Amino acid sequence: MPRTFVWHRTRGPKKTAPEELTKGKVRIKQVRSGIGHPAEMRRTLESLGLRHHQAEVVRPDSPSLRGQIKHVRHLVTVTPVEE
Repeated sequence: MPRTFVWHRTRGPKKTAPEELTKGKVRIKQVRSGIGHPAEMRRTLESLGLRHHQAEVVRPDSPSLRGQIKHVRHLVTVTPVEE
């Protein structure tokens, strides 16, 4: 059976931002497509509300949301929302 997945060290973010819970909301923007990634990652993007490339959603910050973001952190950017 041919090998279908090859992990490249140069792919993905060079450095991820430290996890800091905010008291308000966060803006999540999808910067890379889910095409070519496992179905679990695509489902995570959909559960975040990101249906297509360059989509943005604003969600209240919580530990469960941070877990979802951590799963797809190479596909999204997260910024705190100033209210």
